[in-house]
Amino acid sequence: MLPTEPPNLPKDPITPVPLPTPHKVTMLSAGGLATLLAGLSMLGPFSIDAYLPAFPRIEANLHASSIEVQQTLTAYMLAFAGMVLWHGALSDAYGRRNVILTALVVFALGTFGCAASHSVHYLWVFRILQGVSAGAGVVVGRAIIRDLYSDAPAARLLSMVTMIFSIAPAIAPVLGGWIVTLFDWRAIFLSLFAYSLVLWWVCWQHLPETMPREKRQPFNPRFVARNYGAIFSSFLFHMKSGVVALNFAGLFLYISAAPVLMPVHLHLGPSQFAWLFIPSVSGIFLGALTANRMAGKMSFARQIGIGFGFMLCAVTFNVGYHLLNPPALPWTVLPMFFFTFGSSIIAPGATLLALDLFPHIRGTVASCQSFVSTLLGAIVAGVISPALSHSVLALALGQAGFALAALACWLVSRWYRYRQAANGAM
Repeated sequence: MLPTEPPNLPKDPITPVPLPTPHKVTMLSAGGLATLLAGLSMLGPFSIDAYLPAFPRIEANLHASSIEVQQTLTAYMLAFAGMVLWHGALSDAYGRRNVILTALVVFALGTFGCAASHSVHYLWVFRILQGVSAGAGVVVGRAIIRDLYSDAPAARLLSMVTMIFSIAPAIAPVLGGWIVTLFDWRAIFLSLFAYSLVLWWVCWQHLPETMPREKRQPFNPRFVARNYGAIFSSFLFHMKSGVVALNFAGLFLYISAAPVLMPVHLHLGPSQFAWLFIPSVSGIFLGALTANRMAGKMSFARQIGIGFGFMLCAVTFNVGYHLLNPPALPWTVLPMFFFTFGSSIIAPGATLLALDLFPHIRGTVASCQSFVSTLLGAIVAGVISPALSHSVLALALGQAGFALAALACWLVSRWYRYRQAANGAM
């Protein structure tokens, strides 16, 4: 049973709650808030996917090896994972809006530095600066949604954010391929710099503060350590966060392998990365739309079970096809649609179930969730993807392994809940 909210919070239908802010803002509708939070979340996929088609140009221009350029992605992911652990705690202490505005300034500086880098080592440094700031929108955005809404309305708004956000992974590599073909790889980062400035202005004008001063938590080492200790010692947190993290790893395995999968195995050029990203993102969008329609009509458990059904069908077909056939379009990329469709049905419910384990420190829980997902993504990008990229069958088996591990986490969390309930009834 999910905890209930005080009666002054909105129920279905979704309506925004006016809260005091240090700067007078124009309140947004639910759709406007979803669009803004999705725009903030897009910083991550834009920072990762847009420059993947430019890897060969970066190697040539900076006189770097392919491994050194690949490490710019690993440096970003590690910095993202490390700092994402703190965005939520900072927002619990200093306010959601303040953290987002500061992070956007840092991201803009790091992005401009990437565009100006004259060696791969400088590019590493500024990619780290991007990484420490890009996760604020994802983490704090989840906390903002849960500050304002509960249960089905929260799930609907979260899935709405996912639908809008899903545009980014589809268009980022395509835009990156066009930009690097027409201009230069540095123009990709300059475009990101302009995007971050626009986002900062929109947030300054329209983003409300949803964490009133009287509800803020102290930011001191002892208190923060106690909160993190409580979260990371929670078995249920690891199981429920593991569902989302492992599903993301199954998708990110293919994204991080794209610079090898597309040109080497499928013989496609920089402007043809859409072959992988459009099926993946179409699945994310339609899965989030389906989750939005399901919210309030069935339990989270049933919704998550349906999502796993689609994912298991996708990985079974993917492995079976590549056991018998060489990589080929569209069969190599088609399973990605059903994999991401299923994972997007699962994500809202699994995310909210984890956040509600610690309702008084949701920002910190959101940070820990994102940390788990991003750390696993960094391991996938730096270790697992390079090890499996030599074979599309190996990638398919790796994705199947992640899907089965996610299903195991979900089933174990359900069993653990039943055992707790049975023990409490005795």
